[in-house]
Amino acid sequence: MSTNLQELLESNRQWAADTESREPGFFSRLLKQQTPQYLWIGCADSRVPANELVNLLPGELFVHRNVANVVVHSDLNCLSVMQFAVDALKVKHIIVVGHSNCGGVRAALLDLRTGLVDNWLRHVQDVRNDHADWLETLQPEQRVNALCELNVLAQARNACQTTVVQDAWARGQEVVVHGWVYGLHNGLLEDLSLTVSAAEQVGEAYRQALANVKKRYEAARVNSAA
Repeated sequence: MSTNLQELLESNRQWAADTESREPGFFSRLLKQQTPQYLWIGCADSRVPANELVNLLPGELFVHRNVANVVVHSDLNCLSVMQFAVDALKVKHIIVVGHSNCGGVRAALLDLRTGLVDNWLRHVQDVRNDHADWLETLQPEQRVNALCELNVLAQARNACQTTVVQDAWARGQEVVVHGWVYGLHNGLLEDLSLTVSAAEQVGEAYRQALANVKKRYEAARVNSAA
């Protein structure tokens, strides 16, 4: 790899040329408008490229990423992205997306000290602590992915409880919050069945999605023991 990253610049030129060849005028049109219907809140992991996973072009997906796909009321970066997406771009869907074998979730689960990020991962440890007794019933190799899914549900619920989303619902704006997880082992996205389109749905939607996740892991545990 060169010190001036020329190989990346060359790759960019090739990508731009290929894109323009497939869709003449693409960049001229993109310059004039940004009208995504979706906000993706995902993990910063380099193995989880948002646009590619859902096969969308630039301009079709608004993206925010951080370690372990956390949504908390104190993160003004995430909240600012959400507000611009909802208020200015009028996105209709907010999708919180975790992924299997997440390093941040693993560190939170096992109390691994890695540096400054330990403070950020306290949010994921809060989720772990809320479900510690249940996680202990699983096989050790299941716990990371189980916590990945529990974390998605918790952060999607948090997204529902932000002033950005609550205010949008109060004024009758269509915004639907979803919780998904991506499998690094198979490249597939899975809907965790947390889909919320109104403030009064949040509690029950979370409880039902949580019950579904736990039921699935418990069934897998029984099957492996049989």
